[in-house]
Formats: sequence, C-alpha cells, structure tokens
Amino acid sequence: MSDIINILPDNVANQIAAGEVVQRPASVVKELVENAIDAGATSVTINLTDSGKTLIQIIDNGCGMSQTDARIAFERHATSKIKNANDLFAIRSMGFRGEALASIAAIAHVELKTKQVEEELGNQIIINGGEFVSQKSIACASGSNFLVKDLFFNVPARRKFLKANSTELRNIITEFHRFALSNPDIAFKLINNDAEIFNLPATNQRQRIINIFGKSMNNRLVSIDTKTSIVNISGFIGKPKNAKRTTNEQFFFVNKRFMRHPYFYKAVLLGYEKILSPDTLPPFFINFEVDPNIIDINIHPTKTEIKFEDEQSVFQIIQAAVRESLGKFNIVPSIDFDEDNSLEIPSAKTDEDDIEAPSIEINTSFNPFDSKSDYNPFEMEKAFNPFESQPKMNDNSFYEEFKPKEQAKSSNTSKQSSFSSPKVDKDWQKLYEENDTQPKTEHHAASRLNFEQESNQNLENNESSEEKENNEPVSDQSNSRNLFQLKNKYILTQVKSGLMLVDQRKAHERILFEKFLKSLENRKAVIQKLIFPQTIDLNPIDFHVLESIVPQLEDIGFELERFGTNTYSINGYPADINSSNPKDLLEKLLANYQDHKSDLNTDINTILAKSMAKASAINYGKKLSAEEMGVLIDELFACKTPNFAPDGKSIISVMDMNEIEKRF
Repeated sequence: MSDIINILPDNVANQIAAGEVVQRPASVVKELVENAIDAGATSVTINLTDSGKTLIQIIDNGCGMSQTDARIAFERHATSKIKNANDLFAIRSMGFRGEALASIAAIAHVELKTKQVEEELGNQIIINGGEFVSQKSIACASGSNFLVKDLFFNVPARRKFLKANSTELRNIITEFHRFALSNPDIAFKLINNDAEIFNLPATNQRQRIINIFGKSMNNRLVSIDTKTSIVNISGFIGKPKNAKRTTNEQFFFVNKRFMRHPYFYKAVLLGYEKILSPDTLPPFFINFEVDPNIIDINIHPTKTEIKFEDEQSVFQIIQAAVRESLGKFNIVPSIDFDEDNSLEIPSAKTDEDDIEAPSIEINTSFNPFDSKSDYNPFEMEKAFNPFESQPKMNDNSFYEEFKPKEQAKSSNTSKQSSFSSPKVDKDWQKLYEENDTQPKTEHHAASRLNFEQESNQNLENNESSEEKENNEPVSDQSNSRNLFQLKNKYILTQVKSGLMLVDQRKAHERILFEKFLKSLENRKAVIQKLIFPQTIDLNPIDFHVLESIVPQLEDIGFELERFGTNTYSINGYPADINSSNPKDLLEKLLANYQDHKSDLNTDINTILAKSMAKASAINYGKKLSAEEMGVLIDELFACKTPNFAPDGKSIISVMDMNEIEKRF
C-alpha cells in the first residue's frame, strides 16, 4: 500500500489556521487592536468599509516595528511575547501566540505601514493571500497602520457565510466595547463608511461606560471594590430597579482582558437574589486583578475563556462583594452593627403635670360565685353566672337567625310543621328533644333541614344536567364560559373528555404572533398615537438593530422617528397592544429579537413577530376576569395553530376523566 500522509503547503495550513482565529471581520478588528494595545498605543482608530468586508484599517500611535520585525511578524508562531513554555503561565500581554497576522494575511490583501519613533523612515509591506509581494521604505507616521482588504477573497465558501452588513457591524461594535471598556486610558475612534460611530477620549472607567452606553447609565451604577489575597475586584454594578432585559451590558475583565465565565456570572446574579424584576438582568463591569500564575488563558483560540486555579473561592468573593456594594449604597436593606446610634428612641417627658396616670375602679363586694350578686360587669340586663349551662336568650331571635330563608317568610304554623317533615330523621329529633334547651333543638333541626334541602336541590340539578347531557349535548360555547383561573397562570375549563388547562401567557403569545405576522405580510396595521411621544436612548448595538428593522416595525404599528445620536422618538405603537409604557415594550422587543436572530432558517418577519408577541404578551400573575378569559380562549381556537406557542411549547393540556377518576 502506498503512503497517503502528506505535509500541507504553508498557504493551505495558514488558511486552516485562519479558520480558528478569523471567523468574521470582528475577529480581524480584535486581533489588530490587541496588537496596538500591546504596542503601547494611546490612540487607536478603526476605519471600516461595508462593515469590514471591503476594508478594515487600524491606525495606532504605538512603538511601531523595525524593518526586520515587520517582515517576520507575518510568519506563523512569530511573537515577541513569549520565549519558552514557562512564559505561558505569566502572560500579561493581549496577544502571544503569533498566529493572528499570518492567519489574516492568508485570507485577505494586507498592507502594513509602520515606523518606530526614533526612525526617520518607516516600512511598507504588501501580502496577498499569504504570498509576500513587496517591502520598501516610505515616509509615514510613528506607530502602525494596517489595511486589510477583501476579507476571504480567496475562500469564497467562507465569504458566502458572512452575514448582512448590519449584523457584521454589530459584531464589531461588541468587540469594540470589550477593549474600549477594559482600556479607558486609551482613546478609541470607530468609523464605518465615513460615518463616525464612536469617538472616545482617554478617561476613567466610569466616564468610559457613560460615553459608550449613554448619560442615563450614570445614575444606574454603584461602585464595587474588594481586595483579597486571591483576587482584587473593582468596577461597577447596576442598580436593581434599572435592570434591563438586554444581555449586552455584562462584562468581566481579567488583567484588562475580556472574558466569558458562566460560573462567575451566576455568582453575580446570586448577589442580586430576590431583588431583581422577572426576566431582567443587571449591568455590570467587573475587573479582576490576579496573579497571572493562577489563571490559564491558553485554552481557547479567541482567548476569551479563562480558567482560575480556585474558582469556588472567587465565586464566593464575587457574591459577597456584590451584596456588600448593594448594601453599602442602600440598594438593599442592611444592618450596620458597628453603628452605635443606629436606632434612636425618643425619651418620654419627665414633667409629672403633663402625664395623667391611668386609674381603675374596683368593686370589692363582687363575688363571681354568687348568682344573686347585683354586679354586672358586661352591663347585661341579668346577672352573669359562668356555671349556668345556657345563656338566657330570646328563643325566637335565635331561631330566626339560623332558620332557612323560606321558613323565615312563613308563619309560626308553617314553622312548626316544617320540623315534622319526613326529611328529618326522627332519631335526630329525639336526640335533641331530650335536651331541655329548646333554642338549641330548633337551631340544629333548622340547620339539618337546610342542609337536606340544599342536598336535594343539588341532586335535582345533577339529574337535570345528566339528562341534558344524554339527550342534548352541551355546546362548546357554553362550556368555554365555565372558566376558572388557577394561580393567575392557567385557565381551566370543562370539556367532554375531562378537564382542559390553558397556559394564559403562551396562549396570548400565539394570538399576537399570528396577528403580527399577518400585519407584516399585508403591511396593514392600526397605529395608536401617543399624545406625548416617548424618547428611547439606546446603546450603539441596539440602535443599529432598531435601525435595521424600522420598516418592519412600522408594518406592525410602530411609528418611530430618529431623534439624535442613538435615540429614537416613539410617536405611536400597535393598537392591539394594551401597554402603558411603549418604551419598555420596544426594549423587550429588541432584546427578544436579538435572541432569535441566530436562527438562520427563519425569515425576518417570523423572527420579528415572535419577538413582538413575546414582548407584549400578558405576564403570569395577571388576574383575568371571566370575560377576558372567554375572549382569550375564543381567539386562541380561532388561530391556525392553537396547540403550540410560537417557540414550539405546548399551550393546552387535557386531563381526561379516566386519569381524574384514577386519582380517587
């Protein structure tokens, strides 16, 4: 058998490696900006064309590279950050593998202009698809200027899977947030198609957060600061009342490097336990300062997954730090045991003239065992004797209180005859006739009769119902009105086979989903105008998402108008929605839309209809009237697919009579 294993050519190997490092334009931006930060830059400009598909230009004022370094930097595994294996466990730089430039050059047209501060001339290097083209000396500014053109030009299969420009720009903005927030001392500028998106001056972290997410963020933040022997934690967390449904305001940074860590994310949420509104997430910007020897960042090509040596201890520190910060700023109730005068109790006045002591009167002649005593503590007409078997009461009044309504209207003769009714067991009468207390006998006899009359009436009603069910089937419409709400979450009603349970929120989602989808297809919707328009300030990611779906939102009934940088004015909203806060509705819609956007097999109208239905459906816990429940059930069964919610979950569950009877 002939040999079948071959060594791949360098250009093929580089393209394979590029698949791990470069997935989209945002990956190129990330790698080149990290190199600029490692080079000591204090200013970085990112210039894009077509959201990076056509051009990505990164300009920095860092240390630059010499002629030899500029050429070697594009070779695989060429790096200035590490020299041996031990250096992998003490990494403080952003990049270290030496794969980024080689991978980028393998799938694009790359041009580099770089100059060191002390040099008079710089160098220009051109590489196309991994093949070296030229290198020469030129006059240029100090630092580095990378131009990456026509990304994936030689890998058409990869280029075909790039998303729309708006989606790719959103991914770039996400990366931009990460390195801009972790390096507030560096000025950053982001431009796309000659339109400036960000222009951030060097500042502190709080101001950087405000510059990125808007002025409203200033009042939403509380600082967090904890120092331990394991880790130092600093940064900011959001107030619970300002928590949103969006997931793009949560950031962890380790030694100025962004990281994802679901375990630590859970620790933060536990710190907010029981003080967050349902379905909301608090913003947080938490920095970890740790010894590089106790973390491992070399476990993923993108270097965003980091392993800690003692994650359980860090988890507890995070949770305690969040709770301490919320308590310190009076966000949650707290008790300060170190405060001497934490509770002030006003002292009583000492002036005896202003205080009148309570007094009591005592009857020294009262004897509770003397039935002839004239003393009457309860001001009753006759003396009270605690050992008397029955209190003396008016017999007629006692009977009138407990007898059935039909008897109350009858004469004394009819009253007496009612007790001789054959419905009353003679033993029952005899038992109480032996007692010498007539009111008690009349009371129990009347109660007994009342119970038997009600039982007979119920029996007659049941027989009537059974006859009706056997002779004339009860209509579904009448059954649908026999509705009961369980825990303000489920609607119960009787059906022929047994008991039907309906999830009220999922049912409403299905109804709204089909309405919105129909409006999007027909482009006809009724708009409910706002007397006082509301403005909504968005972060750049949400703003670009909203901007890309404004036409579809108008089709379902929104009336939106651009109102400055990253701001929209809400002038109207769908008339089908009973909402007192269209701004909150739109925020939920954007969050849900971004969650569903990853489904490539679903068209934008369906995604938008799902998102809108989820954002505007009634919540669990809402009490519904009988009329509201009836309308909800009727509209549900008028839908094309009443059994399942837009996300595929069941809406209806029927418990048949056999299952019910087995329980008894």
